[in-house]
Amino acid sequence: VQLQASGGGLVQSGGSLRLSCTASRMIFSTFSGSDVGWYRQASGKERELVAGIPSGGAANYADSVKGRFTISRDNSKKKVYLQMGSLQPEDTAVYYCNVRFRRDMDYWGKGTQVTVSS
Repeated sequence: VQLQASGGGLVQSGGSLRLSCTASRMIFSTFSGSDVGWYRQASGKERELVAGIPSGGAANYADSVKGRFTISRDNSKKKVYLQMGSLQPEDTAVYYCNVRFRRDMDYWGKGTQVTVSS
């Protein structure tokens, strides 16, 4: 299974970006039964959870992005989105999507760079 992420780029402080991730080769039932999420890793730092939606559950967010980011999923299209607003330089990182059905079916996208200039 490959995850294709897109939507990163360079944006000024206060701007917005929308990331999307597609699990194109995953069957519908597996995707809809998976937990999905977005993580990020800034230079010199560990990867951290930004936002997630468990299968059949409610979205959850890191405190640092609450009120600014919104995660959503479209099971019919096997897509995960991250709408990012009020971006700040500290949001600069490589963003990774994750789809986890179970421990041995845990998939990561290659990452998309988000750079926020001040």
